Amino acid sequence: MKSKKKSFIISTVISLILLIIVTIIYMLPFFWMVSTSFKADHELYEYPTPLWPDKLMFENYKHAVTYFPFFKYFRNSVIITAGSVIGVLFSCPLAAYSFAQLKWKGRDIIFYSLIATMMLPNFVTLIPLFVIFARLNLVNTFWPLIIPSFLGQPFFIFLLRQFFRSLPTSLFDAARIDGASEFQIYTRIALPLIKPALLVVGLFQFLASWNDYLGPLIYLTNENKYPLSLGLPQFLDQYGTHWNWMMAAATITVIPVLIFFILTQKQLIEGIKFTGSKG
Repeated sequence: MKSKKKSFIISTVISLILLIIVTIIYMLPFFWMVSTSFKADHELYEYPTPLWPDKLMFENYKHAVTYFPFFKYFRNSVIITAGSVIGVLFSCPLAAYSFAQLKWKGRDIIFYSLIATMMLPNFVTLIPLFVIFARLNLVNTFWPLIIPSFLGQPFFIFLLRQFFRSLPTSLFDAARIDGASEFQIYTRIALPLIKPALLVVGLFQFLASWNDYLGPLIYLTNENKYPLSLGLPQFLDQYGTHWNWMMAAATITVIPVLIFFILTQKQLIEGIKFTGSKG
């Protein structure tokens, strides 16, 4: 009995040590970014480089948003990201509910065909999509970065379908007996029950859109319409020697993601937990 307890304590300690090491490895780049954002110019080239500056240079943040059109790029990122998140949260639950709770001819064939498209690299559809949007005169606008989200994303549809399938069918049957339409069942019963899953989908889409570099690079040619993902490299080209300014701008870019996670941390963890258990 004592040997089992001892082995359990040892395994727990080892697990905690490994988790701490992994956490440090993942947090080190973020710490380095924040630390560099507060350093003076001469500290960037000292050897060995100090882990933390002697004096916090808050002026770096002022330079990052003054000598660089940061807020213009920030506004563009917000518009693109908000549009794509709204599109995903509108289209994917509708499709997922249809695949999970409605019975119609060819449902499974279409669903598995949709899932099969997940195996295609994104590069396969780049040229056809660009040709379509070019013929619609939508190149150099935000629409090519927003419209696809309103057409559904296979992975999110699959994820939400699993949630819908886990809900008790008696709820939907009782609502149908009471005369509720499918749209009423969807909006008043199904959606409120999968809020954690919707938050997870929203976060994933938020991160994908906020950090997207290739999409804006292909469709946007006017610098006034660049999001932060394209704007920061432009900043590096223009002020290549000021790494502290660059890291200050990058730190500000990360703040919206941190705020979103802090405000919805409990719901997101619950949704991710259900993601691993529902099937």
